[in-house]
Amino acid sequence: MGVALSCKSASGRTQSDTGEPPALLFDQHILEEIFLKLPYTQVVRVCRLVCHQWKEVADSQSLWKEKCRRDGYKLCDTTKIPTDWRLFYALCHNKQNLLKNSCGEDQLKGWQMLDKGQKWQVKKLWEPHPNEKVRTNFVTSYGRCRKMQLIDLKKKGYSSSFMDEFQPAIRVTDWYAALWDCAIEYTIFVKLLNQKKEVINEFCPEPFYFEPRFDLQWNQVTHIFRNYGPGVRYVIIVHGGSVRRFWSEWCGIRITDTCIEICPAEAT
Repeated sequence: MGVALSCKSASGRTQSDTGEPPALLFDQHILEEIFLKLPYTQVVRVCRLVCHQWKEVADSQSLWKEKCRRDGYKLCDTTKIPTDWRLFYALCHNKQNLLKNSCGEDQLKGWQMLDKGQKWQVKKLWEPHPNEKVRTNFVTSYGRCRKMQLIDLKKKGYSSSFMDEFQPAIRVTDWYAALWDCAIEYTIFVKLLNQKKEVINEFCPEPFYFEPRFDLQWNQVTHIFRNYGPGVRYVIIVHGGSVRRFWSEWCGIRITDTCIEICPAEAT
């Protein structure tokens, strides 16, 4: 015989899904423990719509604070306590690369090319990448070749209040490699911008130079923005390079698996 689950409706009346007298009423702590074992989307999209009691538990700060603890989402700065633990959990759980087309899987879509000449092409890898899912890379031509992408944080789901009050870590990674017979330069800069697109903080390392060599290995550049202050609304990345030989072909720097991500939880 099945068990008829029951709960309190928004009107305060006790009801069961069979229309019969309630067979079981959940204690709030038991219900919270059940929700802690369920996936995020099931709690938010299903459980909280069942009845008033379930919605209260699904929206409770204690539930999401405990779910963060169990799933290992630790605060980067313990002095900055989230006012909305459910939002904090959601942003940690749904962390993603904010850049479009990071490896050239969609050719040049999503990137703005900044320089003239033969510009860029997308090629298959010459050397296996540490990330086995990566199959293609961007390759520059002769002269100076740079490409740019601007990220609107609000459109990605990060509100102004969250960015200003919490100031989550912003992690940047990029992978680059040279070809064996060309002297090559690789450049990158990433800037955090306010609403007027003025610079609040920036990462602008010196260019990396490669002399002709037989080493085709991939190199990684990484930077994490922390404690950058309020007002960040956009992130812009510009990267690329130049080659000293003016061949009418794509023989310059190779770039792939570029990533910019918001890290509300502790970044490692």
